[in-house]
Amino acid sequence: MDLIDTLSSPLPALERPWAPRLRESETLWEIARAVGGGPFHVIHPATFAENLGGMVAALAAERVEGTVYYGKKANKAAAWLRECVRPGTGVDVASVPELVHALGNGLRGESIGVTGAAKPDGLLWLALRHRCLLAVDAADELERVARMAAELGETAQVLLRVRPPSAPESRFGFAPGALKAAVRQCAGSVVLRGFSFHLDGYDPVPRAELAAYLIDLCQDARASGQPASKISIGGGIAVSYVDAADWARFESGRHDGWFHAGRNPSKTYPYHQAPAGAAMVTAILRHEIAGKPLAERLRAAGIELLLEPGRALVDGAGFSVFPVLGCKPAEDHLITTVAGLSMSLSEQWKGSEFLPDPVLVRREITNGGPVRTVVAGSSCMEYDVLTWRAVELPARPRTGDLLVYPNTAGYQMDKNESGFHQLPLPPKVVADGDRWHVDTDYPIQEIR
Repeated sequence: MDLIDTLSSPLPALERPWAPRLRESETLWEIARAVGGGPFHVIHPATFAENLGGMVAALAAERVEGTVYYGKKANKAAAWLRECVRPGTGVDVASVPELVHALGNGLRGESIGVTGAAKPDGLLWLALRHRCLLAVDAADELERVARMAAELGETAQVLLRVRPPSAPESRFGFAPGALKAAVRQCAGSVVLRGFSFHLDGYDPVPRAELAAYLIDLCQDARASGQPASKISIGGGIAVSYVDAADWARFESGRHDGWFHAGRNPSKTYPYHQAPAGAAMVTAILRHEIAGKPLAERLRAAGIELLLEPGRALVDGAGFSVFPVLGCKPAEDHLITTVAGLSMSLSEQWKGSEFLPDPVLVRREITNGGPVRTVVAGSSCMEYDVLTWRAVELPARPRTGDLLVYPNTAGYQMDKNESGFHQLPLPPKVVADGDRWHVDTDYPIQEIR
């Protein structure tokens, strides 16, 4: 294969203004020195707040009542939680530690949704004590909720999770027959507040159409005496990491020769999508079912719409930094080794690849032209590689330089993080203009 055929199309990330501004400042080097030479993540709560406000505004613009719950599994940082105490917002959790973390950062139980299948008794107990909204996944879980609520003298506020007709083999949610029986079980200490679902993919149309079906379920439940007035359409709000033209050019030319050892992943995230973020929420609400927009149907039925975005709320709100340890040749490209592990760039551990181009931040400007390199982690494992694709950098990386991976807050930073080799987990640093501090689990610093 000709060398020219192995040159990968560039795939620069779409970034919010704060990120390149910080990357080009002395503050980044100050942080790097302070954390002691290892990798670290930078997060920007102001961007998270902007994304969150955009989705709340999208609901309001269509005159739809609702709540935007941050899907906490997308990123473990505490700083996001403190942005979720404003009206129309909340947090979605699925474990005792996540629930405790949300409570410890100012969330009231009424603003917390508890999802996940087959919840342990400890999670149900804590959720009931704090009057959280419980998404119930199965009949035996519903029985446990009813029994525990009666013992505690609490009233369980529940959504019944519906198995999507498009996914009949899914292990999540009630099948149609079981759903009818579950509605009848909601009595006494269990109040049916509505229904929920989660769909794979990022298409607004099936979400709108399934939401319309859940409106009908709510109205049927009301006819039997239940105060069902909420539907949750889960997460899956799209994110666009790169420009449309760049993504089309990249995908049309992609082949094994672009990747070290031919490791071209068979499946990746769709790095360009439209509509995305708040615009996708608007598209869902404006989609017409039998000639009426979903928003109109929600208003007419007096139904609140609940959203559980994760990745879409941290879009543009963080990047990851890996100090360069060394560089060596390999065939027609280099192998750059960085401090840290590819587990801190989680896409690689799903047999996939985080495709937006990393950015080289040099300690000092040196002579030399562009180079192509893959990027490896510092463990002893052959598969510990952050970027299998040979990406072009403006110069050969040198020890002490920094490689910055843009827009990594959504699932990349900490989903698969590990203390392998007894390496410390990369700290998260909260950026606020020229000021910064390490993210803390609970609000010990001044609250403004």
